[in-house]
Amino acid sequence: MLRAYLAIGLVIAVIGITIFNSGDKPWIGGGEASANARCDVLEETCSWSTREGQWSAQLSAGESTEQGVEYHLELNAPVAPERFLAVLRGQSMYMGEYPVPLKKTAEDQYSATFTAPFCATGTDMMWHISLQSGQRKLEMDNPRMIFNAVK
Repeated sequence: MLRAYLAIGLVIAVIGITIFNSGDKPWIGGGEASANARCDVLEETCSWSTREGQWSAQLSAGESTEQGVEYHLELNAPVAPERFLAVLRGQSMYMGEYPVPLKKTAEDQYSATFTAPFCATGTDMMWHISLQSGQRKLEMDNPRMIFNAVK
């Protein structure tokens, strides 16, 4: 009898661990799918809404230099966090975190120019851009902004 209870308890524990470790957590945040959505910010304008207003981001590839390709990020944000940063992280391969300060260019508009660090995978390298206020990640229900490095 004790073995049956232990077996049932083990099965319930495995199911619970599997559910809580899954990447999709529809029971958190009302089941909004947009938090898991991806947006290729180099190919299209990424847009999302918060209680403060409408946000959008667009990335363009510039000239290739000795250091690599220069990227120009344009961001429309209804609020300006203190020490507004776009943080670049390797998604295909961990290469550290590269904070890029965003500069205010006009009312609700910010921009930054940066070069993605060189990666041996070349154009197969997928990068992720997140927004931060200093060391604190901005908690928004925005799409995951990604892009592939270009040569």
